[in-house]
Amino acid sequence: MKYVSTIGLDLAKHVFRVHGADTAGSPLFNRKLRRGEVLRFFEKLPPCLVGMEACGGAHYWAREIANLGHDVRLIPPAYVNPFVKRGKTDAADAEAISEAVIRKTMRFVPIKTAEQQADAMVLKTRALLVQQRTQSVNALRAHLAELGIIAAGGLPSVAALMAIVREGEETRLPAAARFALMAVADQIDSLADQIDELERAIVTEAKRDEDMRRLTTIPGVGPITAATIKALVPDPGGFKSARHFAAWVGLTPKPHSSGGKERLGGISKMGNPELRVLLVLGATAVLRIARNDDRARPWLKALLARRPFKVAAVALANKMARIIWALLNKGGIYHRPEPLSIAAVAR
Repeated sequence: MKYVSTIGLDLAKHVFRVHGADTAGSPLFNRKLRRGEVLRFFEKLPPCLVGMEACGGAHYWAREIANLGHDVRLIPPAYVNPFVKRGKTDAADAEAISEAVIRKTMRFVPIKTAEQQADAMVLKTRALLVQQRTQSVNALRAHLAELGIIAAGGLPSVAALMAIVREGEETRLPAAARFALMAVADQIDSLADQIDELERAIVTEAKRDEDMRRLTTIPGVGPITAATIKALVPDPGGFKSARHFAAWVGLTPKPHSSGGKERLGGISKMGNPELRVLLVLGATAVLRIARNDDRARPWLKALLARRPFKVAAVALANKMARIIWALLNKGGIYHRPEPLSIAAVAR
């Protein structure tokens, strides 16, 4: 009698698809499951290897099914696509997952705990509110510009526009426009208060968590970046080296080589875009200070001298990512390297 050895589970909102195979990889069944039937189905199975795509809800189902004694592994969806034979169906996806999960060279996504997901939700909520505030500010600027009222760029200058809306003269701003734009101004204030509240919570957690305190010793890494790394990189030891981590973030050149010809393009932009943006912004801030600071490290000065500013920022972000990996895996804090003396260089 053949026993189920591998399960490919295609997740959905209501109707799931499950594909079972034996130890030889031969298919045994491919059936539908309603949402309420999933856990009851796995309760009756002996411990087996279960594969799922790392998509929405995957970490929840991975934890629940793992609690039943199964070996659950999450696969990036891009690594499952090559195993789909033809067409896009739930049955074909489940079969492709069951084939991909048994590959010896397959890469898997670490399963996050509920607490790690909650930390990521705080960061995503902050990012959403920042985006909504930006939209509201742009709307306020655009509407007032139609009436010939403008202000300098940047968020601090928005206060002058909001003052015009709330306290301006009737001849400068029609009553109907004032009534409409008051709602936009109130929305900007409300969003700013909510963002400040979330940022205070993030900073408080960064001071409490040991890993985040050590990460903030790196120039260009603040509490928001440290919290993002902590939430989005639950297992830094899963990367073989610091270069693998930097490549996962997407801060390394994208290769397109064939026929013995090596071609390197721009950065690959793999991994999480929010983390990559934060590292590049942190590197940009460091370079702006180093450009006018005589005490800046010589290699930063040399990098700015021979490369465009944005290219140098990406290169520094790559270096920051490698330092982050080293601190998370080897412990300690960041120490600024001391410049070599003339005697040391002579030796």
